[in-house]
Amino acid sequence: MAVRVDQELRESQGPWSPEWFGEPSVPGRASGPGDPGGPAGPCGSGESVAYGAAARALGLNTREFELAVQLGEVRTVSTGLGRRVACGELRRVTTAEGFPEALIARLRVVGTAEGAELLGITQGRLTRLARGGFFAPVRFYVNRYRAVVWLYLASDLTEFAVRQPELLSGRTPPGLSAALAAGEDWRAAKWRSRRIGQLLAQTEDPWERAAVLASVLGSVELASAVSDPYERAHLRELRPALVRMRPEAGAIRDVIDTVVTADDPREIRRYRAALASSLDDARRARSAPRPDAGPPPVPGDRAPVPGRPRSLWQKLIGRR
Repeated sequence: MAVRVDQELRESQGPWSPEWFGEPSVPGRASGPGDPGGPAGPCGSGESVAYGAAARALGLNTREFELAVQLGEVRTVSTGLGRRVACGELRRVTTAEGFPEALIARLRVVGTAEGAELLGITQGRLTRLARGGFFAPVRFYVNRYRAVVWLYLASDLTEFAVRQPELLSGRTPPGLSAALAAGEDWRAAKWRSRRIGQLLAQTEDPWERAAVLASVLGSVELASAVSDPYERAHLRELRPALVRMRPEAGAIRDVIDTVVTADDPREIRRYRAALASSLDDARRARSAPRPDAGPPPVPGDRAPVPGRPRSLWQKLIGRR
């Protein structure tokens, strides 16, 4: 099933197109078990398979499979070879009712134009609702004009329409109008919240969980929140890349940093409080590595890994 490409995706064929993030400009299907030339089955006698084999078995392209993992549609396991997909999980997904159409529908991503058409509203209204925080973007990219283009799950938009149909027509509620007039825009914060939740769901290790929370704090905020330089260095070593970016996308790194870094004081306070709680757990589990000799580490930038706690996560999703 080919997903229709949104206007904003079509216009981004310049040097900052979605391909810079590994996003195909025209989504397509990878060969799967039922396709000619597709693998007969990835598992054989093994208990788990690598992501590439799992994606082919499910008939998903790379970005669709990545999204399926992030959304928990496909569960992964940690092994000595890294995170993989258990054969039993592949069987669960492929034998589910409506596979593969139902899975692909849940993974359908739309931009502003296609999302507005889906809900039968104007693009301006959809943008106002998104800025007001009524639904969270699931992905973004930077276009040729260095502007952030937000993408949404089609299922999120339709669920919102069922939940709050009164917001699809008529006058914009006064409170929302006032907030938008004051410049409020919750899209980046909502995306960060969603992405952090996805990463927290992927690990039980307390230091990795703390690193996930630290990943949205700028260097100044992190230094203020974590005074020990060795602990900061350990968090920087473990913290995940919130977006997958190719090396040549460095030209737009500053734009990406504005999306992945918390900037609202209320949001920063929530992440700092959650980080402090997570660090307490991490310190009880084990100390951060401390070399026997040499100067303390200096602040650096980001690096990869994932995370999880439920009670801790409640602190982050509380609204204003």
